[in-house]
Amino acid sequence: MRNPSCYTTAPGEEPVLPWVSRAVETARTLATLKEFLEEADLRLVENLLIECAKEADFQINEREYGEGKTPDDAECDRVVGYDEKGKKVTRAMELGTMKHEVAFACVKQRLLTRFPENISIEPRYAPPGPTPGQSVLTDQWTGSLKPDIVLHFARNPTRVQCIFDFKFPCTLASKSNPLGPKTSDVRAQLEKYDKLGGNCPSGIVTPQLGVNHE
Repeated sequence: MRNPSCYTTAPGEEPVLPWVSRAVETARTLATLKEFLEEADLRLVENLLIECAKEADFQINEREYGEGKTPDDAECDRVVGYDEKGKKVTRAMELGTMKHEVAFACVKQRLLTRFPENISIEPRYAPPGPTPGQSVLTDQWTGSLKPDIVLHFARNPTRVQCIFDFKFPCTLASKSNPLGPKTSDVRAQLEKYDKLGGNCPSGIVTPQLGVNHE
């Protein structure tokens, strides 16, 4: 403590012990990392997710169908191919994939730059255990869950705060009720997400109705 060589100084500043400075900086970092996003930040995230969904929907519809045009129900239901399991791929599914790509690019630009430690895009989780709130990352596809957007404890996606999925309804019926009936696949998906934990119900984000929770 009495050895001047142990001090660091800057012009016009008091001498500082390096280990003290490092300790203070570490404490500040830990204080930041233990925080989830505040309520105001959550509202901002939701608003930006809605903007990204609207922009993706607009851009792909304009590119695929022309200015001011959108696909009708017949176009949405048109079969455009088959997946590796032989299941039908409709035009609505194809458009949804395109719109997801644009929406994810928007999220990276507008949200990850603001909250890089608290947001993950498409993390993959192992099937939820019997106890709600248990979440484990995995690289296994069978039975796993891959939400679009996860808000979480800083640098720790296994401590979930909120989960959102982009949905891009194509038919008139799905646009007015994107969650579908009580037994719909969308609602079942959100129920599984809820088992991963979090302090807000999982939700979907659509260009038409914004954020909807199960």
